Amino acid sequence: MHRESKATKDVVVIGAGVVGLSTAIRIQEEGGYRATVVAETFPTDPKTIRYASHWAGAHHVSAAFDDKRQREMDKGTFEIMWKDSAHGGPIQGCFLRHNHTEFRSDGVDPTEWLDYMPEFRSVSNNELVPGATRGWTFTTFTLYPPVYLNWLLGRFLTNGGTIVRAQLQHISQAMHGGISGLPQRPDAIVACVGLGARFLGGIEDKEVYPVRGQSIVLKAPWVKYSRTLSCADGSYFYMMPRVTGDVLVGGIKSANDWFPIPRKEGRDYILAGVLAICPELAPPKIRAERVPTIDDLRPLIVEEGCALPPSRNGGIRLETEWFKASPQSKIPVVYNYGHAGMGFQSSWGSASIALDLLEEALASGEPNTSKGTKQGACP
Repeated sequence: MHRESKATKDVVVIGAGVVGLSTAIRIQEEGGYRATVVAETFPTDPKTIRYASHWAGAHHVSAAFDDKRQREMDKGTFEIMWKDSAHGGPIQGCFLRHNHTEFRSDGVDPTEWLDYMPEFRSVSNNELVPGATRGWTFTTFTLYPPVYLNWLLGRFLTNGGTIVRAQLQHISQAMHGGISGLPQRPDAIVACVGLGARFLGGIEDKEVYPVRGQSIVLKAPWVKYSRTLSCADGSYFYMMPRVTGDVLVGGIKSANDWFPIPRKEGRDYILAGVLAICPELAPPKIRAERVPTIDDLRPLIVEEGCALPPSRNGGIRLETEWFKASPQSKIPVVYNYGHAGMGFQSSWGSASIALDLLEEALASGEPNTSKGTKQGACP
């Protein structure tokens, strides 16, 4: 519900990935704010390694482990997206609800952070795939990132939001009206800058690093379910269907690896891994005649991709830092970045926390170090 009684304040959101757009919408729809999103890349642009959201698998399977904050963010986001994915919902054509099975041989039991999922149950031994010692199944969904991201952008603009295309070198450029189209003196900034947090002047968070992922899109419309396998040796494979009839498959997560394009050796590794957990990826005619091989999957390849999701030592950064905007004034900067590969599945949850931080900062009117806020300076 909008709170029309409070004075309208200008907020600049840096970043137009799924986290930035969700946060901008959450702030905007709270009421009392004029939101401007400034970013180098938007969902309407061609895919680029500098914009991780386009490459996401975007299925909702929480991996929160013992992080209670992450669990709450993931669950809150699932509840919102589950409603959006319902038949007759605003973007039902973007979502595909389906059965998912989580196979593991690493000794981890995900029940504590997944048991809220619809139809959650453990699987029997005869349902296990090769390499798995336990498994759990439930209903979830995948969403199609290009459509969903553009829907978010359209929702933001329809509600009166403003976008500005710019490459910031320093966060102070968003504070002093140094970029055409931005407010001359915003009341607050929300930094949803992803991997850019490592390089953007004034933030330069060296705890942020990429976890390189490589994926393959297969045209396999006969597959309508998803599976993952987490092994004791650290290997991990996944396959997830989309509403388009494609199936996204992957199995590479490499920390601090900046290589920006798919590696050939990664392709065969992924295809072999996902074929082992889902032979049904091969065309039905081939499976009826013989045991399929990875060569049977190659003609199904639609696209290969590579992304650099922004991970962070210590988890998602959700806190406020006050910057000296002038000799007489300070401005709060709310941070919301470091989601690793969990940007979509925690987007609305982290956006709500960012809004709470923003409202607390603007209500206080000054830094409150007793609540853990930080203070910085801008040139």
